[in-house]
Amino acid sequence: MRHLKLTNSFIKERKMGLNDFIQKLVSTPHICQHVEVNNFLKIDENQNEEVENELPDSDVSRNCLLPSQIKPCDFDYLKIIGKGSFGKVLLARHKESTKYYAVKVLQKKIIMKKKEQKHIMAERSVLMKNIKHPFLVGLHYSFQTTDKLYFVLDYVNGGEVSHSLRENLPGAQSQSDATPENILLDSQGHIVLTDFGLCKEGLDPNGTTTTFCGTPEYLAPEVLQKQAYDRTVDWWCLGSVLYEMLYGLPPFYSRNTAEMYNNILHKAPVLKPNVSNAGRDLLEGLLQKDRTKRLGGKDDFLELKYHSFFSPINWEDLMAKKIIPPFVPSVSGPTDLRHFDPEFTHLPVSSSLCTDTLTVTSSVKEAAGAFPGFSYGPPAELSFM
Repeated sequence: MRHLKLTNSFIKERKMGLNDFIQKLVSTPHICQHVEVNNFLKIDENQNEEVENELPDSDVSRNCLLPSQIKPCDFDYLKIIGKGSFGKVLLARHKESTKYYAVKVLQKKIIMKKKEQKHIMAERSVLMKNIKHPFLVGLHYSFQTTDKLYFVLDYVNGGEVSHSLRENLPGAQSQSDATPENILLDSQGHIVLTDFGLCKEGLDPNGTTTTFCGTPEYLAPEVLQKQAYDRTVDWWCLGSVLYEMLYGLPPFYSRNTAEMYNNILHKAPVLKPNVSNAGRDLLEGLLQKDRTKRLGGKDDFLELKYHSFFSPINWEDLMAKKIIPPFVPSVSGPTDLRHFDPEFTHLPVSSSLCTDTLTVTSSVKEAAGAFPGFSYGPPAELSFM
């Protein structure tokens, strides 16, 4: 079985690399006119159907669909709305459709210097698997130039949940490093999760991992102790976020990191009486230091779904976005940036986003081929819908 997995992985990687190669071919018209290249690109439709039937659970079949030849200059880049370790996120308008997107632009050389290629490809993989999920940021396109990677994502401008907490909870303090910054609100007030670079793929239901990663305020005790941990760390993190939403700060927060880690390991969360009994019971279950006793440890999500705290929720209506959110952000339209940090929106937009005229060096060549299979585009009939 192990040999079979390695073989499938090898084939998948090669097919994704072939997809990138084909995209480069079709983006160069004079090469496409060559008889042999033209014949190579004429893939029989029945063969495509066979491939899709053979690989129903992978994203290879979707990758084999040639996307429209999207380029950086197909967009007008209007404002910087975020920054990270590897690049920037920009509000961009597609020139032809006039629709607005969040375009995440990452610098290959920085990713490679920090040896983070796997995390970037993991993020791309998670986005591919959840293209139509109602509460995850959607991927429309991914493409690359010699020196940059581009994610074309859903644009949501209702702000971060952390910002809403500070604005609407009197007890919430304004420590910007103590907030769930990857939980966003769309203009209707619905939650949207983003940034999946640290996701761990392929973990069996009872499997464990040992990677030390995460935001300090939300680390589970077993992660801090560098023990093998399983998916119950996600339920701990949910408990930490829920606690912050109910009380204004994470459950074990301290400005002193060492003290905060000691609190996580040894202190019980303070559950004040201004939260319902069901709410306190839920938090106690999620913030159980022994992961074998943690809520969600046995039946995963079902343990939470049927908890009394969530009894008022109609889950089908929730997934269909039929439940009116309790807080609707005030936004006048897609160009309303009031919920983004002025630290970002006041920055100048670089003109280099539309250029790829680097001096060809060995490092540039290495970066150019370091992300095989990164590019993605939907079928032509769904393009920019």
